[in-house]
Amino acid sequence: MTLRICTYNIHKGFSQFNRRMVVHELRERLRSLDVDLVFLQEVQGLHLGHPARHPDWPLQPQHEFLAEDAWHQTAYGGNAVYDHGHHGNAILSRHLILSTANQDVSDHRFERRGLLHCQVEMPQFDVPVHCVCVHLGLMAGSRRRQMAALAERMEQLAPGDAPLIIAGDFNDWRNHADDLLGSRLGLTEAFGAGRGRPARSFPSALPFFRLDRIYVRGFRVRQAQVHYGAPWAQISDHAALTADLEPER
Repeated sequence: MTLRICTYNIHKGFSQFNRRMVVHELRERLRSLDVDLVFLQEVQGLHLGHPARHPDWPLQPQHEFLAEDAWHQTAYGGNAVYDHGHHGNAILSRHLILSTANQDVSDHRFERRGLLHCQVEMPQFDVPVHCVCVHLGLMAGSRRRQMAALAERMEQLAPGDAPLIIAGDFNDWRNHADDLLGSRLGLTEAFGAGRGRPARSFPSALPFFRLDRIYVRGFRVRQAQVHYGAPWAQISDHAALTADLEPER
């Protein structure tokens, strides 16, 4: 049985440079991908000012609005909290989410980051699949410490060969994650498995930087795809990544 997943930095529901609100278009594009699990970054959990400026701004938190009638299970971890709201990471799932935890890995007070970890029940496995949605820092030192924290947590909670998916915006344009995280946890990068390096995913109009990743353990990657250019470039500055996975055993 194939598991289809997506990771996407949705830029809080606004197009590049915040020119216009695109959360409704975003919802339709996500549904067109027909995925089982969605790993989202920069998800607006609350913003008190947007409803006044945008009459069609959803009343629900963005992860609930995007998931409505398509993904019946959701998890959200608010990382950046401010006077008028908060944003963070989210996981949308067609399968039962058994547990949720959000680990604060902020390296300094000017850049709030978290690791959203869910255990998901899937018919392909006798044990839960560990799913982690990440959005790492902009500075290399911050990313190293955040990846070390992630590896340590997974070594404790998902030891050995427990099935594991880690996806998100790594901001890792020098591709250090393969050594700092992938080797330590025995992960395969979905695009690197076939091409030797992660996919180009930023900017979404014509991607050059390899910022977004899908790492897996316990799965074979059947195919992986970058969704960029029109109409994706009108929705976010990042491209969406999808991968079709099947259990190794």
